[in-house]
Amino acid sequence: MPRPNPAQLAYGSATVMCSAFLMLLLSQARSGLGVAVIAFAALALGVLVALAVPAARSKRREARAVGTSPARTHTTTVRVRHRAPASAATGAARLPEPTLRR
Repeated sequence: MPRPNPAQLAYGSATVMCSAFLMLLLSQARSGLGVAVIAFAALALGVLVALAVPAARSKRREARAVGTSPARTHTTTVRVRHRAPASAATGAARLPEPTLRR
């Protein structure tokens, strides 16, 4: 099983904290069972959010690879010609190669 990346940990942790706080605040649960149910629901929601982060990212990558991304609506092909160096074109003499001999 792959290890979670920092974005997954951050999104999952933030989801657990915020959802638990809001559910406890809105439900006004006072019993131990009510708090346990809310904690379990917040944890499950955090896991779902953490697992959804890479899925959304991979879908965007696939869309870019296929070319269905709305950002890319037009592609242009540019041809680049290779030009010979000026010394080869004019027939100028080449400099001697450096050597280690004396």
